[in-house]
Amino acid sequence: MAKKNKKKGASSLGSDGSIVASNRKARHDFHILDTYEAGIALVGTEIKSMREGKASLVDAFATVDDGEVWLRGLHIPEYSHGSWTNHAPKRARKLLLHRREIDSLVGKVRDGNATLVPLSLYFVNGRVKVELAVARGKQAHDKRQDIARRTAEREAVRELGRKIKGMRA
Repeated sequence: MAKKNKKKGASSLGSDGSIVASNRKARHDFHILDTYEAGIALVGTEIKSMREGKASLVDAFATVDDGEVWLRGLHIPEYSHGSWTNHAPKRARKLLLHRREIDSLVGKVRDGNATLVPLSLYFVNGRVKVELAVARGKQAHDKRQDIARRTAEREAVRELGRKIKGMRA
């Protein structure tokens, strides 16, 4: 049961309905096959740090171990007002998914050479969610084709705008 949620117009700070961190490079490096929304098991100082808008998905990835999905490499810095109760910044965090979603992920990852990549972290009703993608890595020529396609689309839009305004190209 894949949920495809797109957050538009959200601020970068961590309040309800806003994106805390996004992995912009993931869409450049991977073909996104499917997306899932998952909860994350966090401790108190991690939530407080994320409400300050501090988190990084740069090196993050997910693995399936013994029927549980774990998010690894997510960096949440220590809470500035924390004490001895602060968390480890790069610890593995458990993702909360339904059993049928986990089974589906296991099947997709084992069948093809796909991987689990987090795309964004955001708040929904005071709870942190992660948008998790089943993705396949792109080759260098695929990346060049995507760049060329985007450039062609951009030029077409510019040309159409010039024609509407009555300007010569």
